[in-house]
Amino acid sequence: MNPTPESSDSVLLQVRDLKKYFPVRGGWFRGVQQQLKAVDGISFALHSGRTLGLVGESGCGKSTLGRALLNLHPPTAGDVLLDGLPLAGLSRQALFARRRDMQIIFQDPFASLSPRRTVAQIVREPLDVHRLGTQRERRRRVEELLGVVGLRSNALNRYPHEFSGGQRQRIGIARALALKPRFIVADEPVSALDVSVQSQVLNLIGKLQAELGIAFLFISHDLAVIRHISDEVAVMYLGKFVEHAPAEKIFAAPKHPYTKALLSSIPVPDPANKSPRMVLEGDVPSPMNPPAGCPFHPRCPIATERCRIEVPALRESQTDSEHVVGCYLAT
Repeated sequence: MNPTPESSDSVLLQVRDLKKYFPVRGGWFRGVQQQLKAVDGISFALHSGRTLGLVGESGCGKSTLGRALLNLHPPTAGDVLLDGLPLAGLSRQALFARRRDMQIIFQDPFASLSPRRTVAQIVREPLDVHRLGTQRERRRRVEELLGVVGLRSNALNRYPHEFSGGQRQRIGIARALALKPRFIVADEPVSALDVSVQSQVLNLIGKLQAELGIAFLFISHDLAVIRHISDEVAVMYLGKFVEHAPAEKIFAAPKHPYTKALLSSIPVPDPANKSPRMVLEGDVPSPMNPPAGCPFHPRCPIATERCRIEVPALRESQTDSEHVVGCYLAT
């Protein structure tokens, strides 16, 4: 499968040159002084029942991309197509109807669940908003969802603070599933959980995907989690994809220097393993003032003069058409 295929019957979500800029205001009259380029020309396609893992350092634009796909942050430019139909330009009513197919699981389950509402009210809220079913049918659906995520029916009248972090995340997942969506953005859904609870939530997500055919954009800093759950992996740096390929190929043979640095930072539980690490120096440049040329060149150990001048486009690897990379020096 090509990581950036053209539209086909199996493609659920297609993204074309998506950009999201935030105006930075200042001066006496609070005029726009600069543009913060959080997402700067992203393109990819996601098939039903597949998971795209998205990795990158903090501040690279991962969460903004997830929200832009759902139109929670209206894109500055570019297209997001669901089933081949663009979301941009839809009327408020038409976009409201399409939101049934798109949901999000937030990173912090405690902050994303209202402390004043019971579990039953939280999980039922999407059904109430979209006016689906009778009161009895909605309650039955809520009970069914709690069973799907492994919670007992006695949780219905309890409040979020009465649950553990893993249980709260299960409540968030139940709410996301209420409308039977086809695409879910999972924004670091296990980063705040203990390792044992992480595995439970990840296994639950994998099980639900296998049963329901949901497509996921799974955002995480944890490369071990990404490797476990993803079919494809995209590596993001300063608002752009720098590498995109099937997960097994990213981890077996990374092409971009940034990807290699990320993978070399994974701890190896073997004191005898003395494999060299690629340590990046400096911080991620500001998206308000990105460097000329390749955005990674100020930190890249193999950058050339061309890298300082020209912006590399994503292209197929010379050795693998499924592997695309944005680096002049990658083979």
